[in-house]
Amino acid sequence: MPVKRLITIPNLLSLIRLMCALIMLVLAWLGHPTLFILVLVCAFILDAIDGPIARWLNQVSELGSRIDSLADFSVYIVFLAGAVMLWPEIVQRELVYIILVASSLILPAVVGIAKFHRLTSYHTWLVKTAAVVMAPSAILLFLGGPAWPFHIATVISVLAALEEILITLYLTEPCSDVGSLIHILNNKHGKT
Repeated sequence: MPVKRLITIPNLLSLIRLMCALIMLVLAWLGHPTLFILVLVCAFILDAIDGPIARWLNQVSELGSRIDSLADFSVYIVFLAGAVMLWPEIVQRELVYIILVASSLILPAVVGIAKFHRLTSYHTWLVKTAAVVMAPSAILLFLGGPAWPFHIATVISVLAALEEILITLYLTEPCSDVGSLIHILNNKHGKT
């Protein structure tokens, strides 16, 4: 693959999100909750725009999907780790939900790595929905808002994780950017 195809605007946005995860980790370690949230919001905004930009510029690629998935995973894992460092009392109060969210991130990754020896990058509609509702509800929670939006987002995240695991178990080879489990089941060979 030519170098110019590796360096695309959407891939750069995903790489910036990976850097955001590192910056967030440092900010959490140093005890800066406001800056942590600001960088997190930037990462969420970049996540929301990188896919549409990739489609608009006709720069959708397998590599881009994989970088995007790695950035998603990194930002969310660092967000959870940072929450433990910055808001331990909220984490303790919401521990069951936070464990469910962490599991919904980690288990699909583990199943994908176990079966295909790499992270999966399905970007299903349910995963996209989970990201859209989880981001603001988690920020709201850690800014002292109500917990019920986070609880609803947790349920959606768990359902999205279950769908991802089922897709991985069904597929015979890795693929990216599938719509849903129903889409995969309608495909006779387990491939997209």
